[in-house]
Amino acid sequence: MPINVKTAGFATTIQDLGRPGYYHLGIPMGGAMDRFALRCANMLVGNDEGAAGLECVFMGPELEFTEDSVVAVTGGDLPPKLDGEVLESWTAIEVKAGQVLTFDYLRSGARAYIAFAGGIDTPPALGSRSTYPIGALGGVEGRAIQPGDVLPLGKAATAAKTGANIPEDMRRMPEKTARLRILPGLYAHRITDAAAKRFYDETWKVASEADRMGYRFKGGTPLEFVDREPPFGAGSDPSNITDACYPYGSVQVPSGTEPIILHRDAVSGGGYFMIGTVISADMDLIGQLQPNVETQFVQVDMETALTARRERADALDKVRAHLA
Repeated sequence: MPINVKTAGFATTIQDLGRPGYYHLGIPMGGAMDRFALRCANMLVGNDEGAAGLECVFMGPELEFTEDSVVAVTGGDLPPKLDGEVLESWTAIEVKAGQVLTFDYLRSGARAYIAFAGGIDTPPALGSRSTYPIGALGGVEGRAIQPGDVLPLGKAATAAKTGANIPEDMRRMPEKTARLRILPGLYAHRITDAAAKRFYDETWKVASEADRMGYRFKGGTPLEFVDREPPFGAGSDPSNITDACYPYGSVQVPSGTEPIILHRDAVSGGGYFMIGTVISADMDLIGQLQPNVETQFVQVDMETALTARRERADALDKVRAHLA
């Protein structure tokens, strides 16, 4: 049951929940930037939560269906249109053979997710269909979709309930000023106490350099570093360290000026100090931030981070129970 790609939108890629287990080899886990949204889309159409769908950035593709299907669009508010008729997001939509799915303009958020009953059935690479363009893995020949591509679909795990909907109070999008919670990192001691306080007190803005590898932020005060004798191999810039591993969500501040949060397709290590790491519960929010969105970094402890992780798991359980 293939889908014909008429237009591709902007940086539309095939994504599932990623390929864990290869980070030590320099291959990131990848997968959906907003994992919660992808899981919800798959639940709506009767798929396994980790099935492959499309991740759309800012604008959607134009897709022609060759057979009947069920689709769902979640994440950023990118209203789907079937043969020109605007329909509801976060809802299981019945599609007939020959119909064309397009999208209205983006109203909020940055990334929308399209799930199809049966999931996209392109060949997996290292156990995942997620597109990793730098490594030419997954997706369609290791790249984003293009006009003329044909997307094969598999068989749904369960029958979709057309019209099923996830209500707004079960969704999660960033607030007007996004709040990203951070655990202090191993290298937080490299900056002065006053600099750390300003970092968390000030409001930053998402810069234009924001993609699957990382999000840069601007507008805050440059950091002040504690004087030191640079260790061998670290370099003279005070923000440099001897090369170390980067966990997902690491917050680098090259030269102490503009923080960069490393995301799904980021490198696994390097020589910039990390002021901290965004907690796992808030990583999905980053993928929904548009350039110039105001952002506040909030320092938390491990107990708070673990509580937030449990709350995210509970939120998924509520969606599962709602759709059962």
